[in-house]
Amino acid sequence: MKLTLRQLDIFRAIAQLGSTTQASAALALSQSATSAALHELEGALDIQLFDRVGKRLVLNENGQTLLPKAIRLIEAALEIEGGFRTDVVARLRVGCSTTIGNYIMPLLMQHMAERAGGTQIDVILGNSAEITRQAAQLSIDVGLVEGPSHQPTLAVQPWCEDELIIVAAADDPLAHKGQLSASELREARWLVREEGSGTAEEVQQWLLPHLGSLSNARQIGSSEAIKRMVAAGIGISCLSYWVVGDLIAEGRLISLNHVIPEHKRQLHAVYHRDKFISLSLEAFFRVIKDFASANAR
Repeated sequence: MKLTLRQLDIFRAIAQLGSTTQASAALALSQSATSAALHELEGALDIQLFDRVGKRLVLNENGQTLLPKAIRLIEAALEIEGGFRTDVVARLRVGCSTTIGNYIMPLLMQHMAERAGGTQIDVILGNSAEITRQAAQLSIDVGLVEGPSHQPTLAVQPWCEDELIIVAAADDPLAHKGQLSASELREARWLVREEGSGTAEEVQQWLLPHLGSLSNARQIGSSEAIKRMVAAGIGISCLSYWVVGDLIAEGRLISLNHVIPEHKRQLHAVYHRDKFISLSLEAFFRVIKDFASANAR
């Protein structure tokens, strides 16, 4: 056999970090050893895996085909190794869109600790577009996102429903006007998430067919910031119930009564189609499935 796990692991590091310099630092190898391993791998396969763009190495079509297969082999080898060692800690890299990461992931980690206490979870936060990109690049094991995925290399697993509601401060005049018309909502001061956010995409798909447009909207890059601004009377917003449920319970926010039909959205788990499903990842999938069943609204 011409290939070695060492060559594949070095290839993986270069692909994910973009240069032999960064890969050698991450793997505690000399740059010459890293470059030599890549040269050996390309020679064994008789192909070129990267295009050289300035000082960066960018995966070409060959490299993109090899990367998920290489990572799958590496992760399978690590699981075999871990099965015979007591000092190896299972580790998961879970990417979360910000709403899920801030409000749901802490609960999932608690359940995961009860089920698989030996698994360490690294949480990477970003908007849905960023998390799906990382899943497609295999930089994370799985992503939990609000919006649907448009990446053809990803497997998409629906796992939980979430309700979007329109909220205002308790003392906002709109909170005391009865059922709001489409025109009243259209002319209100809105605070909305930025482009690329799963929440922003869902809000547009739900509201715009009824409202046409939001004539007075400002983009804010955080659901938590929007929630606090709405409570301060700066505007109204459409957010996940997970985000605003606490301030509604405290009486600081009001769920507005309006003519638009209610809207529930599907949350998704996304991962690369060639991803190796480890025992710890299987356990995580069971946790999110059970969580969804227990918290169905």
